[in-house]
Formats: sequence, C-alpha cells, structure tokens
Amino acid sequence: MIIRSMKIEDYDQVFALWSGIKGFGIRAVDDSKEGIGRFLLRNPDLSVIAEDKGTVIGSILSGHDGRRGTLYHVCVAEEYRKHGVGQAMVLEAVSRLRKEGINKVNLIAFRNNLLGNNFWRKEKFTFRDDLNYYDLTISEKNRTDFVS
Repeated sequence: MIIRSMKIEDYDQVFALWSGIKGFGIRAVDDSKEGIGRFLLRNPDLSVIAEDKGTVIGSILSGHDGRRGTLYHVCVAEEYRKHGVGQAMVLEAVSRLRKEGINKVNLIAFRNNLLGNNFWRKEKFTFRDDLNYYDLTISEKNRTDFVS
C-alpha cells in the first residue's frame, strides 16, 4: 500500500470508492469531477489516497483556508478497514497541512456514523459539544445523495 497525493486522474476510482460506502453523502456539484478538480487546484498536494496494486482503497480530501485545515470524505474500502490505512492517510494529510503552517484541523462526522466517530476518537480528535454547526445551501443543484 502507498499513500500519495490525489490527482484529478484518480477521480473515477475515488468516486467509485465513495459510491460503494453505505451512508456516504455525495454532493451533486461539489463532488462532481469539475468540483473535485476545483478543490484539488485550490489545495494542491493536500488531498491523499491510499492505493494497493493500482487500486484506490482510501481517500481524504484535505484543504485549508490559511488558518484552519479541514478533512472531508475520509473513507477506506470495507475490506481494508482496521489495517491502519485510515490512520496512515490521516497522519499524511495532517503532516501536509502542518507543512503549510496549519496548526488546527477539523472535520465533520455524521452523528449516525458510529464507525467513523469511533475512529476519530481513537485518533485523538476531540468531540466538540460547545459548537453549533450551520450551513447555507446556495445552489439547490448541489443536493446530497446518500449511498444506500
């Protein structure tokens, strides 16, 4: 297994990975090839994938606003879970953010994502109950579909 920078050429495999994970939320615009291309251009070499024999088995979209880093769409193919793939990708993504001068990283995990929430606690991310999270949908075209 190798961890490397995600490139737009990886999109089809990454999208297939996302599409195979039950409960995964995929946004119509933001997670399109064009949307991911914009994200990768804005955050060069910060997003990572795990690859085994040429197949993408994990991914993290990672970026920052100059002050705080954010991890998005962190996932590992089911058959590769509990083998350190997620941890290796998180360590690499955080290391890349640190090199950019970023000192704090956040992420959002859906409340009913028990596997993900347990993972983040093990990785020493702090659960925050002192915040309210808000978002505004600017484009109704950017609906979120959940993999069933």
